[in-house]
Amino acid sequence: MKAVLFEKFQEPPKVVTVADPKPETHGVILKVEATGVCRSDWHGWMGHDSDIELPHVPGHELAGVVEAVGKDVKNWKVGDRVTVPFICGCGSCSECLAGHQQVCLHQEQPGFTHWGSFAEYVPIHQADLNAVALPETMDFATAASLGCRFATSFRAVIDQGEVTAGQWVAVHGCGGVGLSAVMIATAAGANVIGIDLDPAKLALAKELGAVATVNGANNVVEAISEITKGGAHVSLDALGHPVTMTNSILCLRPRGKHVQVGLMLGDHAAPAVPMPKIVGQEIELLGSHGMQAHRYGAMLDMVDSGKLDPARLVGDKISIDAAPEALMNMDKFQSVGATVITSF
Repeated sequence: MKAVLFEKFQEPPKVVTVADPKPETHGVILKVEATGVCRSDWHGWMGHDSDIELPHVPGHELAGVVEAVGKDVKNWKVGDRVTVPFICGCGSCSECLAGHQQVCLHQEQPGFTHWGSFAEYVPIHQADLNAVALPETMDFATAASLGCRFATSFRAVIDQGEVTAGQWVAVHGCGGVGLSAVMIATAAGANVIGIDLDPAKLALAKELGAVATVNGANNVVEAISEITKGGAHVSLDALGHPVTMTNSILCLRPRGKHVQVGLMLGDHAAPAVPMPKIVGQEIELLGSHGMQAHRYGAMLDMVDSGKLDPARLVGDKISIDAAPEALMNMDKFQSVGATVITSF
């Protein structure tokens, strides 16, 4: 099969031909129809993820068609249209048994713990637990954007942030995750503020429902305090940077919730936090790490009802031959919306 492969961290990946994968007894092989290019893939290529063994094929936001089925799989057959969370649970640890596959103690992640979806085919483990059926009305490019950005934002806003109607919600970073969060929090009835350095992304945030935007070059905390008359109830760092994390915490009103969604790896893995604010105002700090397959139904119901439209967040569609350059540039420039590989 055709795949994007890198043999050393931080050296240009190449499009090569490698052997087709075979399914585990509990897994399936998907023919990849679309896969997103995400900043998490860039972190992996940089060497920030200890799970990656070289040589490696990245890619974890994917949608496709079942091509082959392991002998122990009961729920899927060849030809089924599916997507998967970027975290696949083992199904037997204490967290999986409690329904928390997103923090599985033995989790597997396409594109990290094993070869991913920047390829014509990708293996999915424990398919009966982790695969999610796609509505016939959803195109593959939109479905691919669900697996990391949109589903991650859904859990961050709805399950972790517990956002309710009338609250003020600040979203720091209006890339794919942030814009998804803007749309989802708006659908939940919140008053959303989008924060970014890029005027085009701020304009799209407004189109997606933000009632206000703040340019990150300004005094973000002061601006949010003024807009909200006292601070946000919930604030999300959707980028993953010490500056956006700190602004997210400091912009909260007393007893507010900070949700850390953006990964902070490499040089940013251990940032300083404003502890006097956290303690003195009883600020809650919450992590948010993907979403379980069994929670996709609630998200897809909101899509089906028209409350959410993830198709609006799909940006550039590229070929697999353009993927190496897109991957390497994820830290320098991101188009408005998710970049998705749709031709192989």
